[in-house]
Parts: sequence; structure tokens; C-alpha cells
Amino acid sequence: MIAMLVIVLFGQHIHAQGAYRLTLEEVVALAQSDAPDALLASTRWKRNYWTYQSYLADFKPAVLLNANTLPLFNRSIEPVTQPNGEELYVERAYMENNLNVSLRQDVALTGGTLYFGSGLRRLDQFATEGNEAYRSFVSTPINFAFDQPLFQFNAMKWRRQIEPMVYRESEKIYAEQMEAVANQAAAYFFNLLISQLDAEAAEQDKANADTLLVLSRGRYEVGKIAETDLLQVEINAMQAETRLAAAQLEMQTNAEQLRDFLDLQGQITFELIPPYTLPTIMIDEEKALAYAMQNRSNVVSFERRLMEANMEVQRAKGESGITASLQGSFGLTQTGAELNQVYTDLIDQEVVTFGISVPIADWGKSKARREVALSNLDLEQRQVDQEKENFRRTVVLRAQQFDLVQRNAEIAERYLEAARKRYEISYQRYLIGKISVTDLNLALADQESARRGYLQSVREFWMALYEIRGMTLYDFVADKSLVLQTPVGE
Repeated sequence: MIAMLVIVLFGQHIHAQGAYRLTLEEVVALAQSDAPDALLASTRWKRNYWTYQSYLADFKPAVLLNANTLPLFNRSIEPVTQPNGEELYVERAYMENNLNVSLRQDVALTGGTLYFGSGLRRLDQFATEGNEAYRSFVSTPINFAFDQPLFQFNAMKWRRQIEPMVYRESEKIYAEQMEAVANQAAAYFFNLLISQLDAEAAEQDKANADTLLVLSRGRYEVGKIAETDLLQVEINAMQAETRLAAAQLEMQTNAEQLRDFLDLQGQITFELIPPYTLPTIMIDEEKALAYAMQNRSNVVSFERRLMEANMEVQRAKGESGITASLQGSFGLTQTGAELNQVYTDLIDQEVVTFGISVPIADWGKSKARREVALSNLDLEQRQVDQEKENFRRTVVLRAQQFDLVQRNAEIAERYLEAARKRYEISYQRYLIGKISVTDLNLALADQESARRGYLQSVREFWMALYEIRGMTLYDFVADKSLVLQTPVGE
């Protein structure tokens, strides 16, 4: 649906016969909007987005309304322990209502947890044999508690540093995946475009070969050319027909591949508009490297990997030494037979506990764990340094190569123009009998070589441009970053 919408938006490029006339930019837009690879990338990004939102929610206060005994009715015979220790089975009938509101807040800075709560409980005892009916209330208007680990690994602190990196990395990965889709779309575009132009050239060559065959037969009948020349012209005509059939088959195959990649259904034909107009772009090596270091996911990945390695070192240290925890609570409470009695003359209640664990002997296990973590950190640092340097060199090399590709395209265009003029002159001279068919074939071969060379240079230019876009996540033509957030929740 999205692909068809994009096509409708480019309605001026729809041919009357039903073929879609599309530019390179339009094919890329279709691919990034509706190609299966693009949809998968978008789905992954949305998953990462909501995962990050879940992480953010973990550090916000959690408020809970608990009414799990609202109400609870119980009528049964139960054992009741008497003051003298004797147990008697008595009939009981009561209803209990319990309502609590609680708040929990994790503190990333310390790794502890704070609790706040308020509750009310009502118990109605119904009259039974040997028991009188009564009612009582218990209130806890305020209850504050905390749980604070001491000298331990603070996972929450490290998570607050790493999770934002993971999210930023996912944003950049999404942009990279979309540029990979653009690169693949461009490759399919040029595969089809070159095969279409090859088919057109083969069709024209066949027409020219048929014309020359008719002319050569006439000249042979009047004795102006030798039989060997006529045979060569006939061979050229048959070869032209073979090339046309092969070119048409290649065109059909490439059209099917592009259609499948864009996920377009039905009998769709393409008329691709050649992007002969090449933008003049100067890609500075330093700017390209700066954009790459700013936008690429692997740069964030380098930082994240080192952070995670440092985290594991701190985890090994924190989990192998002295550990302690401090817990405490403070609250106000009261009981009464009536509701208005339980919120007056409140009684305070406090609880404080302290626990400690001291390792005495673990036979070197803790030390080994720390040394492994330190070794992994050193290894990760060396790998990151190497990968970062390789990445820098690759970006600089691609920027340098782009300038060469751009100059090659300019040269190929001038060469094609010269080869076309030479063939036109040779064709006219052959018609008037000034040159042999061999000379004409040489001019034709030179033109065909120049044509294919020019098309290849145009392809190399655009593919190099999309490659440097993917490596830097920067559009040098539009002068804008390609790291964009996508809408979520659609």
C-alpha cells in the first residue's frame, strides 16, 4: 500500500501504457518505504524504542493499589491456641477487608530502594456459639521503609549509563539499515537500467545491421563488394539478433528482481530514467570522518563495549569483598472499634536491621574472577582501538576514492561523445563506399565499449555516493544528517 501511494505521488512519471517511469531517487524512496528489508528495520527500531521506554519507566516511582482481600469471607472450624497452650477447635465466621496504597522508588545513585505506603484493615467477627460479634480496625496512615546495600555492586548505576548508549546505537543502526536498503535499491536500479539501455542499443544495432545487409546485398549484386564482405555483414546481422534476444532476457530478469525487492504485486513494467546528470560534490576527508564518528553506530558501540567491560570489572570487585545491607522502616499505626478511632493518638513503630558478610577464604576464586574481568577489559580496549583505526582508514579511503570515481565519470562521458561521432561518420562513409565493413565494425565496437564504459562509470558514481552516505550517515547532496527518528506507535 505504501509503495503504491509513493507511486501515485510521482504520478507524472506514470506512462500511458502502464509502465512506471521512475528516477533513481524515487526507486530508493519506494524501497525505504515498503521494501521488506525496510519494514523489518522499522520493526526492529520500534521494538528498541519501546524497550528503552520500559527502561525509563523502571526508574520512575511505581504506585500500586492493593485490594487483594476486598472482601474476604471465612466461615470454618479452626484450631485456636488457648492461654494454657491447649488447642481447641472452634467455629469462626468473619469478613476481612484490606486496602493498601504503596509507592516504590529505586535510587540509581546508591543502588537502594525507598518504600512508602498507607493502609487500612477492617475485621468483622460474626457471632457464633461461644463467640460474640465484634468489629475492629487497624490503620497505617504512614509507613516509610528503605533497603540500602553497602559496599556492593550497583547495577542500577551502570544501567543508567549503558541503556542510553544502547538506544542511541539502535537509532544509528536503523539509519544504517535504511541506507543499506537504499544501496541495494540503487544496485537493482542500475542492473535494470543498464539492461534496458543494452536492449535498446541491441535493437538499434539490429536495425542498422538489417539495413546494412540489404544495402550490401545490392552492392554485391553489382560487383562493388566482395563475397567475403557480404558474408561478414550477414554474420553481423545474425550476431545483432542474438545480442538482442540475450539483452531482452537479461532485462526481464532484472525487472523481476527489482519488482520482488520493492514487493510490488501484479504485472508491473518499469521505464527507468537514467541519472546522467551527476552532482558535483567535493567530499572533504576530514568532514567525512567527522560525520562518520558522529553518526555511525559502531562509534557508540566502541564506547558501550568499554563501558560494559568496566562494569564487569566493578561487578567482580563488588561481589568478592565485604558486603553489607542496611534496612529500616518507620510508621504510624493505631487500632480501634470505630473508624474515627484509628487515626487519632497514632503509635509509632520503627525497625532497623544491619547485615554484613565477610569472606574468609574462597581459595582464590574472587581474585581469579577479578583478573578475568581486568583481562577482558584490556582485550576489549585493544580490539576497540584496532577497529576504530580500521574504521577511520576506511572512511578516509572511500572519500578519496569518490573523487577519482567522479573524475572517471567525466572522462567516460567525453569518450562516449567522441566514439559516437566517429561511428556516425564511419556509417555515412560506408554507405558511400569509402570504408570497408571491417572499419565500420571497429567503429561500432568502439562506440559500444564507450557506451558501456560510460554507463558503468555512472553506476560507479552513484553507488560510491550511496556507499559514502552509508558510511557517514550524511547526505552530501542535501547537506543533512541521515540519523532520523521514525514515528512509533503507528
